[in-house]
Amino acid sequence: MKTTLIIGYVWPEPNSSAAGRRILDLIDALQRDGLQVHFASAASTTEHQCDLAALNVTSHSIALNCHSFDQWLAALAPDVVIFDRFVTEEQFGWRVATTCANALRVLDTEDLHSLRAARELALKRALAGQPGADVGPIMADAAELYALMRQDDLLLRELAAIFRCDLSLMISTFEIQLLQQSCQVPPALLYHLPFTVDQGVANTPSFTAREHFVSIGNFRHRPNWDAVLWLKQHIWPAIRRQLPRAQLHIYGAYPPPKATALHNKQQGFLVKGWADDALATVAKHRVLLAPLRVGAGIKGKLLDAMLTHTPSVTTAIGSESMQGKDRWPGAVANSSEAFAAAAVQLYQQAELWQQASAACAPLLAQQYRRDTLAPPFVAVLRQRQQQLSAWREENILGALFNYHSLRSTEFMSRWIEVKSQRADAT
Repeated sequence: MKTTLIIGYVWPEPNSSAAGRRILDLIDALQRDGLQVHFASAASTTEHQCDLAALNVTSHSIALNCHSFDQWLAALAPDVVIFDRFVTEEQFGWRVATTCANALRVLDTEDLHSLRAARELALKRALAGQPGADVGPIMADAAELYALMRQDDLLLRELAAIFRCDLSLMISTFEIQLLQQSCQVPPALLYHLPFTVDQGVANTPSFTAREHFVSIGNFRHRPNWDAVLWLKQHIWPAIRRQLPRAQLHIYGAYPPPKATALHNKQQGFLVKGWADDALATVAKHRVLLAPLRVGAGIKGKLLDAMLTHTPSVTTAIGSESMQGKDRWPGAVANSSEAFAAAAVQLYQQAELWQQASAACAPLLAQQYRRDTLAPPFVAVLRQRQQQLSAWREENILGALFNYHSLRSTEFMSRWIEVKSQRADAT
């Protein structure tokens, strides 16, 4: 096993989103084991994308629904192909299976999109039933979540991609349990790989050297935008009544006009937009607020808080699959009243703040150490690739989902390609 190809949904922007950071985690793990990494995407390039060449990664622009990809892939002949999210597997998975049949096909789910959509539906229904009400996250149990997930074809599409691949990377233990218990996905198809880090930031500011609250997250990600609205409408007014001089600094990539319109200096609600350095930005503030009412996966913003020894206040959805055996480094609250109370306590009480700050390093070491997580991950890839024929023989559902009569994504892609060729000819 020498060459790995990552097919990206977009070009990685690690300073804009946790998804971009995730790609760099995978690249680092593969390169540490001596593998050559190529990254390809059909997306448009951006001014904020990572300089992959500086990381010794070869970049390729590829085309959707075009046989040119097949020719290029055959020449590259990768041993492993990693699909960034299920949509990318739908677009390119069948081409990889046809052109490089012996390549290990790996799906990096990022998070379960169907779970996020189900939670958004639950919150939407709650808000529709109580217009203008103060509604926190809807904490449904696994059966209720599964019922909501079944109302959208996203779940079936994600499951099909998981079964078509030889291995799927899961960032959340909660989502692994949900897939195994509710969807009967075999454990051997799923591999838990959270974010990975080397160590926390050294010499971060003390309690007295910090001030104000911070919230951070890509505005294009709907759970982050919902969190900003909940802060604006309910949580921040409750905090501000008790801390009239405190400010909330909100950072995030791609702020739309509707977000910047919320900026209000008199209220101490300051929409800052892009953060050049997320860790440096978080480290300046005393408490990070992440009031997530919806979402899936695990949260990069909360990892940034741990890395900078910054206490955080979040919800059960925010801390999901991130909390270890010990206490959360801050507080978990599911109502705006409890959330605001916890934020004020952490902001005012130096001893409580110090205890929460000190809990960051043990949690990082327990769950996110790169040198602990990366080698076993690559070892699993090597083992699965070496035993690929036997594994595929055993994985009867994988064979079923790759059977030609069920590969609607392939035939749709072929139809688009032919249609484009005819349009060009005329």
